[in-house]
Amino acid sequence: MTAMTPSSLLTPTSKRTVAVALPRAITPPSSPVPSATPTTANGGCRRREFSLSMAAGLPLLLLPVAAPPASMAASDEEYARETTEMIGKVRFTIAMERGDPNVATAVADLREASNTWVAKYRREKELLGRPSFRDMYSALNAISGHYISFGPTAPIPAKRKTRILEEMDTAEKALQRGR
Repeated sequence: MTAMTPSSLLTPTSKRTVAVALPRAITPPSSPVPSATPTTANGGCRRREFSLSMAAGLPLLLLPVAAPPASMAASDEEYARETTEMIGKVRFTIAMERGDPNVATAVADLREASNTWVAKYRREKELLGRPSFRDMYSALNAISGHYISFGPTAPIPAKRKTRILEEMDTAEKALQRGR
């Protein structure tokens, strides 16, 4: 096997000049004004002119979308209130007896509420570092994972239940401290 020099990889083998065609204005076929755009036999514009005219508008589509205004961000009071409500729903749902006929309904309500809570507050950059958010998110993830894997009527194992309740306690304490 022969060794190639790095310069041979960068040097082109032939030198050609490439002419770049600028897009021309495209007028509709029904227009009475004759078009300066070259056309094909069936009256349409050439593929090259069409693709160049489309490429001219493409950068406009790639502009970043502006972030939502700050007025849409959740306030601290709203976050604290909704997080406290979620803590109450979690404790109520976990404390239900296995044979209770309302367990499946309570679990469905809890999952819907937790999905809404996570979807709302996961996007808030200033909340991501808070201990209350971290603990609440972790507990909701554990609960959702359990009910997705084992069904809405399966009891939560004691070890997992203890960990979830501890996370609820620490999240509640952090909320009281404004964290």
